[in-house]
Amino acid sequence: MILKGKAIIVTGASSGIGLATATKLTELGAKVALVARSEDKLMQLAKHLKGSYIYPTDMTNKLAITKMIADVGKHYGRIDVLINNAGQGYDALVENTNLTDLQHIFDLDFTGPLIAMQQVIPIMKHQRQGSIINISSGTALMQLPGMGAYAAIKAALAHLSLTAREELKSFNINVSVVYPYITQTNFEENTIRENNGGDWSRDDNGYQPPKADSAEYIAQKIVDCLKKPVPEVFAHDWMKRNK
Repeated sequence: MILKGKAIIVTGASSGIGLATATKLTELGAKVALVARSEDKLMQLAKHLKGSYIYPTDMTNKLAITKMIADVGKHYGRIDVLINNAGQGYDALVENTNLTDLQHIFDLDFTGPLIAMQQVIPIMKHQRQGSIINISSGTALMQLPGMGAYAAIKAALAHLSLTAREELKSFNINVSVVYPYITQTNFEENTIRENNGGDWSRDDNGYQPPKADSAEYIAQKIVDCLKKPVPEVFAHDWMKRNK
């Protein structure tokens, strides 16, 4: 896909991977709809990201998501790409998993992306083309103590993505899933914790994973996938062996 001039939605665009991705896409000439909860942050970003369109949205609210997709479509006249990046971490042992917190994470990390997909797919079908990228997590490929519930939700998102890929390929709509690893963002600061979580420092075989990636590194992976679509994008090759 040639990204110049394409209308692209990036959720969770106010920081981290979302911001880095929106910035790279803007530099490549794309028109980016910046979606996040904080209107103030989005307004500041719009000053630097030419052609962007800010749309404050709570990605746990079905009506808000539905209106956002419709309004972005009207604003740009089309939607070429949806990048479901908004999300929040959750660390809890299985026995300590809080169902209220779990429901919030499920609504944000799974149901929100699903609703956005359901709203954008008819638009892309009408266009006979489009791309959807859902940001999962490397934890979805692992069994890390203290991260069972979060990993399960991210694994569900990955499975949903790959199934949608099969369902939509005849309409020239590509769906991909990205698995970031530890990334230098404020993600950990915003993670809900019921306990200290697991040990990310090494796997069961004593393998020492790489250091945390920059948000720009993952953003480039996303951009590369848009240019040359593949079903799954791994932050590092070693992650494939856990799949």
